[in-house]
Amino acid sequence: MGDWGYEKHNGLQGGPLNHKYQLAQFHCHWGKTDETGSEHTVVGVMHPGEIHLVHWNTELFQSFDEAVSNKKGLAVLGVFLQVGDEHVELRKLTSKMSQISYKGQTVPLIDGFDPSTLIPGDHAYWTYEGSLTTPPCYESVTWIVFKQPLQVSGQQLNQFRKLHSFGEGEVNPGGEFFGHIFENYRPPLPLGDRVLHTTPN
Repeated sequence: MGDWGYEKHNGLQGGPLNHKYQLAQFHCHWGKTDETGSEHTVVGVMHPGEIHLVHWNTELFQSFDEAVSNKKGLAVLGVFLQVGDEHVELRKLTSKMSQISYKGQTVPLIDGFDPSTLIPGDHAYWTYEGSLTTPPCYESVTWIVFKQPLQVSGQQLNQFRKLHSFGEGEVNPGGEFFGHIFENYRPPLPLGDRVLHTTPN
């Protein structure tokens, strides 16, 4: 599959990708405990979280909105989270979460954030052609899922678990998690006729 590269300013290219992709956004999925949270599993085992860095194809499409629904439109890097040492750069986000614990709140990142620090040092990965994991689940994604997890502290994961699904001052919707954002991952689906490729271990 060849070498690939991730550059903070110039985007993503190489490896299983035949075009150049630009980062549009990144987000995280996590569970209520450290036993669940990732959207991919390895031999049936979940990690406590998974970060997705969503990129769009800037060579074939004019915008993210155009790319999202078309084949080869998106490339998503999946990075498993593992409880361990604190992630220093991620601290810039998790340390602010207490200020934005309710839906719709915002806070400035004065020091900025470098998403390239979310890429594991070992670039071995699995890749396949698949879909978005949120509606409308377009089959437009080249998935690149890293084998090496990213270490974050338990305290950092708990900051995600303190976020609310409703706005400040709104009525708590109650429910199983009483308005907290837990288990915000799509359960794994069968591979079907998709072909899974891998780099050497």
